[in-house]
Amino acid sequence: MADLQSLILAGADERDLARLAEYRAIGGYAALEKARGMERQTVIEEISTARLRGRGGAGFPMGRKLSLVQPPEVAGKPTYVVANADESEPGSFKDREIMRRVPHRFIEGCLIAAHAIASKHVFIYIRGEYAAEYEVLKAAADEVREAELLGGVTLVIHRGAGAYICGEESALLESLEGDRGQPRPRPPFPPVSGLYASPTLINNVQTLANVPIILEKGGAAYARMGPEASPGTVVYSISGNVERPGNYERPLGTTLRELIYDVGGGVPGGRQLKAVIPGGSSVPVFTPDEIDTPADFDSIQAQGSFLGSAAIIVVDDRVCMVQLALRVEKFYMHESCGKCTPCREGTRWMVSLLEKIESGRAEHSDLDLLRNVCDRIEGRSLCALGDFAVWPVRSYIDKYREEFEAHIDEGGCPYGGESSIEGVIAPVDQHTHSPVAEVPA
Repeated sequence: MADLQSLILAGADERDLARLAEYRAIGGYAALEKARGMERQTVIEEISTARLRGRGGAGFPMGRKLSLVQPPEVAGKPTYVVANADESEPGSFKDREIMRRVPHRFIEGCLIAAHAIASKHVFIYIRGEYAAEYEVLKAAADEVREAELLGGVTLVIHRGAGAYICGEESALLESLEGDRGQPRPRPPFPPVSGLYASPTLINNVQTLANVPIILEKGGAAYARMGPEASPGTVVYSISGNVERPGNYERPLGTTLRELIYDVGGGVPGGRQLKAVIPGGSSVPVFTPDEIDTPADFDSIQAQGSFLGSAAIIVVDDRVCMVQLALRVEKFYMHESCGKCTPCREGTRWMVSLLEKIESGRAEHSDLDLLRNVCDRIEGRSLCALGDFAVWPVRSYIDKYREEFEAHIDEGGCPYGGESSIEGVIAPVDQHTHSPVAEVPA
């Protein structure tokens, strides 16, 4: 698998691929030229043959998504390509590296996708906090425009305003249209009615950056790389209590053990591994006896969690799981858009109960109530944020229940102030739903 360790970021260590001349020197934009010489349906078939699954979280096959987009001659409306670069999942920082180091590979993928669905409009919705990445991407787009590589396509880079909810595709579309970023009821789905009520393809940065590679190598050849159900590589973001945190491109299916110990260098300071979050803060947790699971979409799901954004968060034995649950839940409470009741009210209930447990004021019935609130939110919110708020906390309760019970039985945190995240709580006031000053007045 060694030859698979560099597809997305290939060449970035040897050349400054943020520059058009350097990218073209290694064959950049040849795949775009090739694609434009092909029938649109043939391009879609190549991507379908490659079995490329979306790298943004859901793992939905890109080829299938392309085939669902109604072409202009059928819909009677223009089609749009929207790149979701609003990377806001805690623990995930892969897209920012792709945009910073190989922006042209990403832009080339956008333009190939535009050809595949007969679109003359590409929108890149980038997270507002990614100021440096925005400047790199803008410079790359300017170079492409000056080199007349757009082929009649308009390319717009739109900066978000720091809302986690806008990573959800329909909320992103609302924001892109100038409205408040809140999810839309579905159906209809974006391939039928997306941006400006027109057929729209929405894909993640890393997904689109794979497209030129597929056109260059051929769909069948790409499909033979890595696991049969999840071909290709992924940029894993490894963070937390690990010696060498960072982004690492590896074949899908690399085990969590290898990612933590071989790639990440293991847990520092001789500490013990306590937990692993395999796909960003929103997914259920794994215990140390589950780390031989291959980190691909199907294997992680079969074990009861999700690969998500491939953000591997390592937790050592200094961490209080109740404090971690409270920290996570305060984030999702703050980021709830408030449009639907289960998420808006349920996350506040969860924070209130977790605060009660963490402070030692709770009874065992409160733990059962917290578990019940989780069950009443899941599957009942307008978008997946409600599920994201539930999955981690419920998994912490189920797998580390004795730690929650210890807080109740001992009247406080058994770590006695020695937890490594003691006092490090998301800066949010649950009563005002607004940021709390981090520095005392």
